[in-house]
Amino acid sequence: MSDQREVQAEQDNAAVEENVETVDVNEAQQVEGEQTDAPLDETAQRIYELETALSEAQATVKEQQDSVLRARADMENARRRAEAEVEKARKFALERFAGELLPVVDNLERAIEMTDKDNEAVKSLLEGVEMTHKSFLSTIEKFGLVLIDPQGEAFDPELHQAMSMQESADHAPNTVMAVMQKGYQINGRLLRPAMVMVSRAPSGGVDTQA
Repeated sequence: MSDQREVQAEQDNAAVEENVETVDVNEAQQVEGEQTDAPLDETAQRIYELETALSEAQATVKEQQDSVLRARADMENARRRAEAEVEKARKFALERFAGELLPVVDNLERAIEMTDKDNEAVKSLLEGVEMTHKSFLSTIEKFGLVLIDPQGEAFDPELHQAMSMQESADHAPNTVMAVMQKGYQINGRLLRPAMVMVSRAPSGGVDTQA
């Protein structure tokens, strides 16, 4: 009976020791887990901070790129506007200058038309005026001036100004019968319309449309 009690006591002591060892192992594992989780939490936090900083840096770079592109576009637009204004001013000044020269051309042409070409006394003078007229036209044509001399052409209200109309059986209706004053264009723009006389049908029927 005493031996059974000793055996039972030894078994109880072994069970207690086993339970104690199990508790110690669990506690050790829990402590180890807590120590392992702490570095993981710090790493995750550091990664999050770095990702946030990267996103902010990328947003800043994108904003700066947009600012640079806008500044470049504004500069290009300003350059184009400046060039357009300079070109406009140049053409306007050239038009005014050419317009002031047209009466000189008209006077030279009148002098040639009114001079007696059979008069030997003024023949050399006439030749000089004709050379001056030709040289003058050649010079101003280099700057885009184009002569409008529509003799025998169809009337064009965009380029011609009808001063009068006359019935004619020899000309089709709306034909320029005579040019009273030549017109001019400069760089594709009308500087002065040609002043003309336009034909119409003998039966009446005024028609000034080309």
